[in-house]
Amino acid sequence: MTDTTLGGIGSFLELLVPTQLEAGDEVILAMPATDPVHRLVAAGAGLHRWSATAQPGAGVPGEALALARILHVARPDVVHLHNDKAGLVGRLVIRGGRATVFQPHAWSFLAKEGALRRAALTWERAAARWAHVVLCVAEEERQLGERSGVAARYMVALNGVDLERFPARDGDERAAARARLGLAPRRPLAVCLGRLHRQKGQHLLLDAWPAVRDHVPDADLALVGDGPDRGALERRAVPGVRFVGQTGDVGSWLAAADVVAAPSRWEGLSLSVLEALASARSVVATGVPGMREVVAGAGAIVPAGDVESLAREVVARLLAPDLADAEGRTGRKRVEERHDARRTAERMAALSEAVLHRHRPNVRDRFRGS
Repeated sequence: MTDTTLGGIGSFLELLVPTQLEAGDEVILAMPATDPVHRLVAAGAGLHRWSATAQPGAGVPGEALALARILHVARPDVVHLHNDKAGLVGRLVIRGGRATVFQPHAWSFLAKEGALRRAALTWERAAARWAHVVLCVAEEERQLGERSGVAARYMVALNGVDLERFPARDGDERAAARARLGLAPRRPLAVCLGRLHRQKGQHLLLDAWPAVRDHVPDADLALVGDGPDRGALERRAVPGVRFVGQTGDVGSWLAAADVVAAPSRWEGLSLSVLEALASARSVVATGVPGMREVVAGAGAIVPAGDVESLAREVVARLLAPDLADAEGRTGRKRVEERHDARRTAERMAALSEAVLHRHRPNVRDRFRGS
């Protein structure tokens, strides 16, 4: 169950659901009917359409009632809640009465400020008792939850990437990709992947880009992805910045890149960063949860919001391609060792089985006759 299939959550479901289906599990989706969902339904998953606004508000009672009806019809053995809004509504409805896995994909309170942040943190602390497992995609995400007072039964299943879809790319493949994309063969190129949204920090990268061009005058920046902030970012008309939009050929843009920038303000563990590392590309990322443990040694970590450091580290790799290529090889090796999507999917499927068997008696007792 999720309120959105945008970005990493959609990619995660396309990894998880086929593995569950192949294992013989019945998978029922409760979420908006979008492109990733249509593909999963075609693969054999069931679908109950459920939609919710991104933020808590007056719509929560109606969203909760709709979900309760879905659960009454579907009668799932295990409920897997993805993202903060589905986690809110799902835990309010189920309240521990069915085996429940909650996967935040980045803690809800990270996206808030002031009183809203305190309210979100209070909620996460209270609602943790209604999840039999809180599943984190990175060790840093788990540590942040614990430090923040979210007392839960935690498990970590590291995000993974399809190593065949994102193979390591060498210099020859960089040249070929640039030819396919109509790019200048030798102009320094930084690429940023992700939704154009304040979470992903593209506005910070645009702030940094004039300083990058002061040192590398012909450097280009490609923003690959779409989202609600596109209009505002385009209106800034920063020289050397190209808006690629949504594309089915992310691999070519990664192959074409000299360095990949990931200036996120918060994350769980970015799939786009894993894709860049799998492609053997150096990454300059902000030091938010999930980034340090994958990028260290395979690029640079800069303080979140530090535009000067962001510009300096991007420049360093544009001016020293041998350094960037060496970091890219380190990143590829790390992804092969720790973030192979097949192992992630297998671990997720095993987790569902373990949660089901551990809590099946309680589930039957609580819902007898429902």
